Formats: sequence, structure tokens, C-alpha cells
Amino acid sequence: MEQVYGGLGRCVCSFWLAVAFDIVGLVVLLIGVFANVFFYDLLIYAGAIVIFLSLIWWVFWYSGNLEVPPAELEDDVGLLKKDKGGIGGAVRRLSSRVSSGIRNSLRTNGGPSSTRAGRAQRSFGGPPVAPQAEQVAVAMETMPPREDTPHTTVSSVAGCDVEMPHTTTETSPT
Repeated sequence: MEQVYGGLGRCVCSFWLAVAFDIVGLVVLLIGVFANVFFYDLLIYAGAIVIFLSLIWWVFWYSGNLEVPPAELEDDVGLLKKDKGGIGGAVRRLSSRVSSGIRNSLRTNGGPSSTRAGRAQRSFGGPPVAPQAEQVAVAMETMPPREDTPHTTVSSVAGCDVEMPHTTTETSPT
């Protein structure tokens, strides 16, 4: 025997939460508009946000009251009839085999985030070893300016010599 619901449907709690959010949001918004307080803008924004959040409860209430006959649900929730054959049944069987094969291979290989190196390390036995990052050492030296250098500097970049004039920075007294 099916249960008969009243005018508000099955999700009465979501309905009343949505109404409460709407009322509280409207009251806070109107206080922000008409009250003479220095933080009126905060009240206006807060009221608008609370009214916006009430949409979540309205969506819950609406989607919880949708009526779907069981005949339309049989493919979506796994209530497949066993006597279905033909091309549709073959496609379903192939799809379930492929998805279970992928699922099982991910379980045995350690999930989708495992790398080839990690799988190779595991296949030879022993615990998986994290791949080592390559380290590069760079040596740098600071050189003081020499007094005997000319005012133009010659730089050699990729086999090309480029002359750069010596520049100075002047500051004005403030």
C-alpha cells in the first residue's frame, strides 16, 4: 500500500527550512534597508546571501517530491529484468565486463595514481620505492668589479660578442 502525502509532499523539513531561510533573509535585508545603523550594508548583503542559501532547501524539497514510476527507474537503479536479450543485453554485459576489468586492474595495481616506475618496482617484489628526483648542483661565484676594466663590457652569448656601454645611475637631492 502506497503512502499518501499531504500538500507539502515527502520533504516537509526541507520546505520549512526554505521558508525559514527566506523569512530570516528578508527580515535582515529589510532591517539593513530601513534601520538607521552604520553597518546597513552588511545587513543588506547578509540578507541577500541567506535568501540565496534558501534556494538549496527549495531544490531539496522539489527534487525530493519528484514522482518517478518504477518502470522508468529499472535501468537507472539496477532493477534490470533478466529476460532482456538482444543487442541491449549484449551491450550491457560487455559494458559490465569492461568496467569490472578496469576496476579490478586498478585495485591490483594500486590505483590510478601509481606510476610505471612504481609498478615496475612492485613487480620485482619488496615495498614500493618512491622515485628519486634528479638533483642538479649549480656553483655561483660573486666577482668584485675591477678598476682596470674599460667602460664597455663585452658579453659572449651563444658565440656572439655584444658590446654594452657602461651606465651610471644619478640621483637628485631631495
